[in-house]
Amino acid sequence: MRVVSLIASSTEIVCALGMGERLVGRSHECDHPPWVRRLPALTAPKFALDGTSYEIHARVRALVQEGLSVYRVDAERLRALEPDLILTQTQCEVCAVSERDVEAALATWLGRRPRIVSLKPGKLEDVWDDIERAAVALEVARRGAELVARMRDRVREIAARSAGAPQRPRVACLEWIEPPMLAGHWMPQLVELAGGRSLVAEAGRPALQVDWESLRREDPDLIVVMPCGFDLARTRREVTRLSGLESWEGLRAVCQGRVALADGNAYFNRPGPRLVESLEILAEIFHPERFHFGHRGCGWTWLADDR
Repeated sequence: MRVVSLIASSTEIVCALGMGERLVGRSHECDHPPWVRRLPALTAPKFALDGTSYEIHARVRALVQEGLSVYRVDAERLRALEPDLILTQTQCEVCAVSERDVEAALATWLGRRPRIVSLKPGKLEDVWDDIERAAVALEVARRGAELVARMRDRVREIAARSAGAPQRPRVACLEWIEPPMLAGHWMPQLVELAGGRSLVAEAGRPALQVDWESLRREDPDLIVVMPCGFDLARTRREVTRLSGLESWEGLRAVCQGRVALADGNAYFNRPGPRLVESLEILAEIFHPERFHFGHRGCGWTWLADDR
């Protein structure tokens, strides 16, 4: 079976299932495990990835408002690879290549068409289901069930340990900085499981755009900055743009040094096996007296550590 994965999370799922050798193509965002970078990249964004979060948001919004796709698929290269299975997603056309993009790339194909399996993770339960669906498509259903069982066990263990914490901080998870967006989908569940209380955002729903004054009224005890697609180094650079902004500087979490920066690209934004590591990171941030998984410094850091 020849497999093309057009989203980073499904590439990680394929590899976690022990089927990485079946991959023949990937998306431009697929970078884990590191060896997958050797595979041909079949997608590219239609907007420049440099600049600030504000500039990137403006570019994406302009494409969406014109009814255009945000990404392109190299149809000729895809056809040359002759895949039997293509993994993509229907969750968000802004975050990654969508099923619509793939169908457009296949529109002129003649003869046998590859099977398309579209993942649609909204909540944690959907992520488990997607892993098992991918496993069935890859003809390793038992491995999928076993992987999900192991992930569920790790999640339950962390949730049980965090349940006894005397305090549950009120947490705002910023999935984007300018404009500020509070992370939705599986993130409110991860916050609760790690021993926190998620503010405003609702599990299973997309990220919620807010303004700084609204966030100041909520005044969270703790803020985790995890921009979609940004690694830890880029998040560090981007968050400095908030310095001097009255609505930011006046937040309790900022005043008390309770702002954590996290690698959203590697962890929180990818609904696959590393969501368990994402939960570990949150547990370390919320309750350092109870959890130490060794993620600090590589997966996350305190904003105050950089000052």
